[in-house]
Amino acid sequence: MDMWWAYLLLGLACGILSATFGVGSGILMVPALVILFSLGQKSSQGICLAAMVVISLAGAIRYKLNPNIEVDMKLVVLLALGGVAGAMLGSLLAAWASAGTLRKLFAVIMMAAAVKMWFFKPPAENIPRSNSDIQQSTGFVKGNQDYEQQ
Repeated sequence: MDMWWAYLLLGLACGILSATFGVGSGILMVPALVILFSLGQKSSQGICLAAMVVISLAGAIRYKLNPNIEVDMKLVVLLALGGVAGAMLGSLLAAWASAGTLRKLFAVIMMAAAVKMWFFKPPAENIPRSNSDIQQSTGFVKGNQDYEQQ
């Protein structure tokens, strides 16, 4: 741990990346731990997952406290429940797969994401969030109350 300052700087960079772009800091942290710090692929993934809990929580709290940003807590709970189940399954798959396979799959996923972001137009920001928004945006009306609002 004589390079504690380098780990601290990596954590700082990952926190900025995570909170600025809303991405998991693993896209930077895992490759950095493997390439720059010579840690094993699986150890890097485990370290990153543990660090991301704290990094993500800090960023999420800051977003939730910002009155200009909507953070739908119902969606948070649903995504978290699915994410916990996925993490349990993913950690089993990671234990089973070789480090080389994991590294290559990680690279493919990052390249696919980069290509999609570079070449395809992002969806509109005005995504319906409630049932009434969805009903209005699809033209579906239910009962006299919805009809009178139009």
